Amino acid sequence: QVQLVESGGGLVQAGGSLRLSCAASGRTFSNYATGWFRQAPGKEREFVAAINWSGVTTYYTDSVKGRFTISRDNAKNTVYLQMNSLKPEDTAVYYCAAKRFLRPSSYDDRNTYDYWGQGTQVTVSS
Repeated sequence: QVQLVESGGGLVQAGGSLRLSCAASGRTFSNYATGWFRQAPGKEREFVAAINWSGVTTYYTDSVKGRFTISRDNAKNTVYLQMNSLKPEDTAVYYCAAKRFLRPSSYDDRNTYDYWGQGTQVTVSS
């Protein structure tokens, strides 16, 4: 089992920045790929970014490219999502998720992730 705990959410004005953290415990986290997803009220949970076990490979949804950066520190069992130039449409609950293998065909498929955190709220005011 892998336990995931997100933190770092909050209220920020448009154009501002936040850094989310996903702290893991349990099995060797460095063996797992990690993704960030978000869910706005009344909408489905959507993919935001993903990173493989080593941090070499990353993926982003188009709407956050150039603004968000995913990274990881395996020594700290933590994955980060640096969010810059935030927009009101980024408002959502952000979740981190983990799975063993990150594949090009399924990195954005939430159904392929095995472990989930409880989420952290991000609110961007205009």
